[in-house]
Amino acid sequence: MKEGIHPKYGEAVVRCACGETFTTGSTKSELRVEICSKCHPFFTGKQKFVDTAGRVEKFKKKYGMDEDKEDNSEAGKAEGE
Repeated sequence: MKEGIHPKYGEAVVRCACGETFTTGSTKSELRVEICSKCHPFFTGKQKFVDTAGRVEKFKKKYGMDEDKEDNSEAGKAEGE
C-alpha cells in the first residue's frame, strides 16, 4: 500500500435515534443512524406503523369517489337487472 493516500481507519461510536450505541470500525469517529438492529422491525419482529392516515380518503376526495355515490350506483344496477 502507498503511504499517505489512505484515510485513517479507527474505532467509531454508532448512535441510533432509539438511544442504542455500539462501536465499529470506520474512517469517521462518530456515526448517527436513524434505525439499528435493536429497533428495526425485521430484527425485533414488531410492526411499526407509519403515519399514513388519510391517504385513501385523500385519493377518494381527489377523484370524487365518495362511498355514498358508489352505494347508489350499485343499488341502481341491481334494480335494473
